[in-house]
Amino acid sequence: MMGEMVIDGRNHDPLRLRDLLSRAETLASQHALSSVVVGLAGPEGDLIFPEIVDYVESALRVDDAIFRMTRERAVLVLADVDRQRAEEIVGRLLSGFCEQYAQTAGPEIHLGYFEVTPQHKHLTVKEVLPTVFGVAPIEN
Repeated sequence: MMGEMVIDGRNHDPLRLRDLLSRAETLASQHALSSVVVGLAGPEGDLIFPEIVDYVESALRVDDAIFRMTRERAVLVLADVDRQRAEEIVGRLLSGFCEQYAQTAGPEIHLGYFEVTPQHKHLTVKEVLPTVFGVAPIEN
C-alpha cells in the first residue's frame, strides 16, 4: 500500500535517508564530487517492483546505497557520478534485470533524478524527494 513504510529491510530508517543525503552533500562540498539521488517508483501493487529494487541493490557499488520508502518507492544514491552517468547506470541495471528475468518489455518505473553538486548547501529530504518523485513541494 502506498504510504506504508517497509519494515523488513535494513534500509527503511528515515534517519538513514538523511544520512545518505548528508554524505552526498559532503562529497560534493569537500571533495568536488557530484552524486545523484534517483527516485524509483513503480505502479501501486506492482509485484515486480520489489524484485527490481532487490536486483538494483545487489548490483550496487560499495559507495552507493538504496533506501526503501514503501513497497512501490525507493531512493537510490549513486556516489561520485553526474546525472548522465547515473542515467547510464540505472539504464544498464534495468536492462540487466530484464535480461536475467526474461522480461520482453522494460518494467513500468518512473525515474527522477537530483544531482548533488558543490553548490548545494544544507540539502534536505523536503528538497530532494519532490524532485525525484515528480510532485510539487508542500508549502509551509
